[in-house]
Amino acid sequence: MTARTLTLRGDTYPVVLPNIRDPRLHVAAVIITVHVLGQIALNFRVSIPQILVAILTCAILEVALTFRQSKAFVWPASAMLTGSGVALILRLTGQAPNDHWTFDGWYVFATVAGLSLLSKYVIRYRGNHIFNPSNIGLVVAFIVLGMTRVEPLDFWWGPLDLGLVAAYAVILIGGTLITRRLKLLALAATFWVALAAGLGLLAASGHCMTANWAFAPVCGVDYWRVIVTSPEVLIFLFFMITDPRTVPAGQVGRVAFGLLVAVACVLLMAPQTDEWWTKVGLLSGLVVVCAVRPLLDRAVPEPRSAADDLRTFAVTPGIAGAALAIGTVLLVGAGIVLAGTPARGVVVRDTTESLSGVPIAIDPATLPAITVSEDVVSFDHELAGPGMQAVLMTLAENLELENQALLRRDETILTAVDHGDRLDEMRGRLETARASGPVVTHYLFDSIDVSLLVPFGQQTGLSLGLLGRGTRIEEVYDAAGAVQSRTEAPFEETFAMRRATGDRWLNVAVLPSGADSP
Repeated sequence: MTARTLTLRGDTYPVVLPNIRDPRLHVAAVIITVHVLGQIALNFRVSIPQILVAILTCAILEVALTFRQSKAFVWPASAMLTGSGVALILRLTGQAPNDHWTFDGWYVFATVAGLSLLSKYVIRYRGNHIFNPSNIGLVVAFIVLGMTRVEPLDFWWGPLDLGLVAAYAVILIGGTLITRRLKLLALAATFWVALAAGLGLLAASGHCMTANWAFAPVCGVDYWRVIVTSPEVLIFLFFMITDPRTVPAGQVGRVAFGLLVAVACVLLMAPQTDEWWTKVGLLSGLVVVCAVRPLLDRAVPEPRSAADDLRTFAVTPGIAGAALAIGTVLLVGAGIVLAGTPARGVVVRDTTESLSGVPIAIDPATLPAITVSEDVVSFDHELAGPGMQAVLMTLAENLELENQALLRRDETILTAVDHGDRLDEMRGRLETARASGPVVTHYLFDSIDVSLLVPFGQQTGLSLGLLGRGTRIEEVYDAAGAVQSRTEAPFEETFAMRRATGDRWLNVAVLPSGADSP
């Protein structure tokens, strides 16, 4: 560090400025580069003011607290990393991408960053802070504020274009060099290998989750691949679990720490059925292991002792120790599979049986031409031309099948074509139909405009929004099945669709005009 002095009102105070060899500056360079790429190439849903307010809040608090303790002005390198880390992971629910200068929710970023920074002064053990400040601050914020207000950075950042390749290169090269210099590379590698193995077992057991960037549940190999190669996981690996102040000092302790964090993360991720809680489970794994780290320190060899050698430690236990290790692996594996029980059975692909006795014939000639927005084509090029025409055919079929469900008083038809908010709505209409007779609605489309919809209501994945205009015909039946009235009126509504339970596109909501934007 370069020491200087500052004189205020006749008193002289030391000023400690940053040193180019400080690893914290190197970490900051990596994180800031990712922030820049996020703004210019990766469509991050965080603004420059939100990033700056998080960093400045931590910096001001750290300078003030350090000055109170040491009567010196010290460059707040660690604090600025805390604020930058919070801003990298924290998102406001519903914020649009590329809104670079919004101040919306700045106080959320300031509060979460400030409390994260203060945690290392409040929660301490033997003179050191226990938790990674940004990690515990983010976990508490997500749990307390909930998914309607905040969310973590997505696992999937977008197609593998030049911007994403640059982000991977910065994270991997910078992270590897920094962790190697800090002698934490073995910890990071152990965590990643154990996480990949645990998630592989979970994926093989049939695990699925819904995600804000996918029309259908993410399952099996796709689930494993997305998470273990996620840039967010790599950031967590290189720049959060490898905080030198919150990991054991010895070689054996560090490898054991990385292994335990991976196991805790997988066990907490296993029961989750959506990406939001899966990400919170990942972050919470580090909180759990940091909380029990004093116990880990007692179980591993003393740092820099003769026993603190990975090769020696690995061969010392002998046959009994190897048997215990194998038994532990099997027990943990069984625990992972058992913990993942709630997230299996999400995908129901075969609706043939439910719909086989309900013939619906839609004439493609009665459907209009479709206008598909650029965001849909960019997201999935197959959703253009014949691909989107097939989706529209499915929408028309689903709407007529809903009518048949009401006329037949058959809920199994609804569960084959509807999901989430729309399924709840149609179940309510079915109860009314059973009591007093159905009201069915036929749609004659004049035009269809298609765009992407962000999540809303019970529906937690990406949706297509088909904005339809045309004529709506409403028929009211009595309890005996006779038509009592028939009315026609123009309509303009957005039909939200996604493959919520498998291959078929399902109706997840019908929104009035003007309600199709976040």
